[in-house]
Amino acid sequence: MSVVAASLYRHGQRVRSLSIDEPTFCSDDKAEFVWIGLLEPSEEELRKLQEHYGLHPLAVEDALKAHQHPKVDVYGDQLFVVALTARLEDQVIAYGETAIFVGPSHVITVRHGSARSHSTLRGQLEAAPSLLAHGVDYVLHAIIDFIVDGYLPIGEAIEEEVVIMEQRALDAFLAREEISRIFNLRRELMRFQRVLGPMGEVANKLTHPDMPCIDREVIPYFRDVLDHIHRVETTVGGLREVLTSVFEVSNLLEQQRTGASTRQLAAWAAILAVPTALAGIYGMNFENMPELKTKYGYFVVLAVVATVCSMLYIRFKRAKWI
Repeated sequence: MSVVAASLYRHGQRVRSLSIDEPTFCSDDKAEFVWIGLLEPSEEELRKLQEHYGLHPLAVEDALKAHQHPKVDVYGDQLFVVALTARLEDQVIAYGETAIFVGPSHVITVRHGSARSHSTLRGQLEAAPSLLAHGVDYVLHAIIDFIVDGYLPIGEAIEEEVVIMEQRALDAFLAREEISRIFNLRRELMRFQRVLGPMGEVANKLTHPDMPCIDREVIPYFRDVLDHIHRVETTVGGLREVLTSVFEVSNLLEQQRTGASTRQLAAWAAILAVPTALAGIYGMNFENMPELKTKYGYFVVLAVVATVCSMLYIRFKRAKWI
């Protein structure tokens, strides 16, 4: 059985557990509702809930396929919301999906690939009956807020890794593996941004006063969720820019270090060219060469070599080539 939890709530208090085989629960009291949580249910289980709670067939099909983008669909007096969960797993952002059916007196969640259970959330809400008494709209807000809060650790973890990479790029050459990691992180952040955009649209739609099942006093809570999403979007966008700058700075520093090495080699090559040239000239075995018979020619040549090399060394040293 994929039913994780199914309970009846009245005025913020949990009354009893339910079975999905029970007849439809319906109440005119906003503070009395059913909350059913499913984890990767079978088609048969969803069909039972469709029959008992009047779920729209298209929404049920979407919940079964579990490959939807974040969205909000309105079916009469019911809402169907799809939200994507995210978590950092082996240096890759893994995604899951949570489909939420919201009616006047029921909330049904269907999770696929989501590692975070709603049990903790249920416990927090049950510990605050005054909030849970708001009804299904507040539960919907709490679920979406719970999902969005799961985005924050991802940004923090990647930010710590980016800071280390930034310092590493300033201290030494980045290895091939580190450069590959930069591009992989940028790709993961781009995918994450493509999730955050639609999630922001979901939260924004739920702030509209004409949405069924949502009262005006709960709308500010959805605006707060929208602010959280925008905050994560800002963080992710900033991390992408920092990763780009880390790569560019690393590339510039590498060029600078390579240029400095090239200048040093060129300077020493120029200095060594002087004795090499003189040795090459006087190393030729011609009989008629000037100064071959000079008594102090050897010492004069050494002095010339030393003087010219010293002048070149001082010149290059002032130019900071060596």
